[in-house]
Amino acid sequence: MEDMITVEHVTKTYGGTAALSDVSFTAKPGRVTGFLGPNGAGKSTAMRIICGLAKPDAGRTLINGQPLNTVNNPAAVVGALLDAGAQHDGRTGKEALTLSAIAMGVPRSRVAEIIDVVGLSSKEASRRIGAYSLGMRQRLGIANALLGDPQILILDEPVNGLDPSGIRWMRDLLRGFAQNGGTVLLSSHLLLEIEAIADDLVVIGGGRVVARGAKETLLSGGETQVRAVDMNRMGGVLAGAGYTAHPTSDGKIATNATTLQVGELALTNSIVLTELSASANGGLEDLFFTLTNATAREQSQPSASKPAPNAPAPFAPNQNGGQR
Repeated sequence: MEDMITVEHVTKTYGGTAALSDVSFTAKPGRVTGFLGPNGAGKSTAMRIICGLAKPDAGRTLINGQPLNTVNNPAAVVGALLDAGAQHDGRTGKEALTLSAIAMGVPRSRVAEIIDVVGLSSKEASRRIGAYSLGMRQRLGIANALLGDPQILILDEPVNGLDPSGIRWMRDLLRGFAQNGGTVLLSSHLLLEIEAIADDLVVIGGGRVVARGAKETLLSGGETQVRAVDMNRMGGVLAGAGYTAHPTSDGKIATNATTLQVGELALTNSIVLTELSASANGGLEDLFFTLTNATAREQSQPSASKPAPNAPAPFAPNQNGGQR
């Protein structure tokens, strides 16, 4: 069985508000899957459900074809970093990893090995976690995720707090992990970093998947956007003809079929089109804002006008967000 993450029609509601609505995607072995979305889009909720820390109201998540709670010693299958701050401040880094090793049934010799892998010095590993910088906490969290020698990594904002050399180290680590057959599901607000490292992309907005697929396909600039009187039928016709068909945040269907191919399919199947246009993406940032602007808390504005004096700086791809 391949080391794969499968999310099937997951829905989760908190207090009457839908955090996730019919979310489906896969993360495949040998590839890094970038999981993107604005604040409040539902990324962290989805990752918690995959890791078995929350239960969906509907749908399911599978690890290698089975629920994670049925896996023997799940830490040896899935390594996760969901919150770098979730460590006991009174323990040293080495103590925290040793306790994790005991719980996982991992030889204690693995602790020293993994401390070296993540670039913590012996002095830093002997320091109490309460004195750690955010970057050191991230390295410790990655060490804990790798401790059981898993084949799947689920990481939520792992480069937050790392300096440029640390970000490069993280990129090389995750690339090597995937090249060795591992599966990586990576969430980050650093769009340029995701663009540099990801093989596949899943973009979520307002609790729904608004795009998914290979990065090259989504960024190729060859997508067509279409709106029809019968959207469900249009989507089915496109999929039946072998083209991609995913909903956009503004109620259209995006597809890799050309405008001519969409028009011919609509004519053949007697589907009335109300809008048909070719889109050109200028990179992941443009794609991200195009797909999620309608559901983002801070909607992007045209850049022609200058900001007012003392106005807050506009959102930048490498700016750390707040709660998601």
